[in-house]
Amino acid sequence: MSADIKALGVDKVFRTPGGDVTALSDINLDIQPGEFVCLLGPSGCGKSTLLNGIAGFSLPSSGHIEVAGKTVTGPGPDRGMVFQEYALFPWMTVEQNIGFGLEIRKLSREAIRAVVEPLLEKLHLKDFRQRYPKDLSGGMRQRVAIARVLALDSPVMLMDEPFGALDALTRRSLQDELLRIWQESGKTIVFVTHSIEESIYLADRVVVMTYRPGTIKRDVHIALPRPRDTSTAEFNALKRELTRLVMEEHSRHEAAELLQAAVD
Repeated sequence: MSADIKALGVDKVFRTPGGDVTALSDINLDIQPGEFVCLLGPSGCGKSTLLNGIAGFSLPSSGHIEVAGKTVTGPGPDRGMVFQEYALFPWMTVEQNIGFGLEIRKLSREAIRAVVEPLLEKLHLKDFRQRYPKDLSGGMRQRVAIARVLALDSPVMLMDEPFGALDALTRRSLQDELLRIWQESGKTIVFVTHSIEESIYLADRVVVMTYRPGTIKRDVHIALPRPRDTSTAEFNALKRELTRLVMEEHSRHEAAELLQAAVD
């Protein structure tokens, strides 16, 4: 199950005591059903703002966003969100956290168990089902957060730097787990990351965004076969090109900060 996503002339302006801040400007993006798309760029480029717009947490100031042909007017069951900070309920066990959304939907215990059991198995959480978040590693907590979204069976998964706080080995393990889940489910995934290597390893397309106001600088199709080898010449050629694009925007960011400091 998957869905298409369209951003049509999206602007986002935040009102602040120091004046208006334009976070996004004229974003036009078309994501096909079942695509895995990474949003990449320096801090302040609007990646998370765009993701929150798709999620319905923060609506555009102008333009609009569509999911499966319907304009996004707020959060909905067709979109599941995974955050960097896990957002688990500390008083609930692993099993209870995964099934929480289904309880809200008033499903029976038997129906919830039928969904949760396979996810405990799939994400290697079966032996941890009665543990609480405080007793889990960062990687295990993120597995629980992913399982909770999968339990809702939303056609779209939105992921805001979900592996950013993890060590390199755990990060790669969860990247591979996510790719397996994506290939099995056919869901549409939009994934925010600061990591150039991660974006190439995961995505069908990498959307590079400019420093504020956030616009689309380049939409790069990644044609490398999966599973991807990060040591190949082709992979590293893409890494060099994306690094150049991102560093251009990082330099703009630094120049803007220096200018602001001089004005202040």
